[in-house]
Amino acid sequence: MIYLQLLISFLKIGLFSFGGGYAMIPLIQREIQSHGWLSPSEFVDIIAIAEMTPGPIAVNSATFVGYKAAGILGSLVATFGVAIPSLVLIMIVSKFFLKFQNHPANKMVFYGIRPIIVGLIFASAIFVAQTALIKQGASNGSLFTNSLSVLDLKSILIFVLSLIGLVRFKIHPIVIILISSILGLLLT
Repeated sequence: MIYLQLLISFLKIGLFSFGGGYAMIPLIQREIQSHGWLSPSEFVDIIAIAEMTPGPIAVNSATFVGYKAAGILGSLVATFGVAIPSLVLIMIVSKFFLKFQNHPANKMVFYGIRPIIVGLIFASAIFVAQTALIKQGASNGSLFTNSLSVLDLKSILIFVLSLIGLVRFKIHPIVIILISSILGLLLT
């Protein structure tokens, strides 16, 4: 039964995830939460691991969630589930896209899809921020809180330094990940 649940959940994620890995995060989170496969903290850790490892974030996440829920076979089923819709859709779309890429209806559809991708990515950022920047058990589920005592100041420091390094100094993301890992070791 767990294998069927993994397959169906990750088929849905693979089928309805437009905009890449970050846009998939709310869908992955909802499925994981509804089945109780991982805690919010474990989910954020998976996102971090999936981002640091080679490969698409959805495939890496599916593999890890499947493994955590049902072992090696679970990881294979979840990975298959998330990958198959993309494979089938890209084969179908590639056949027709070049022929109709400049069609007004096609442009209107993409015009409508682009803003929701931004919304999905923003929703993912809020979820990860809640889990990473607010102390465990201190939040009532709201990112916006009245007390500074619930904020994880060490995590916020790493976040701010990383953001400055990425945006202001254009430091390569791999270097930022390594430095952040070292800071995490030193500050905890």
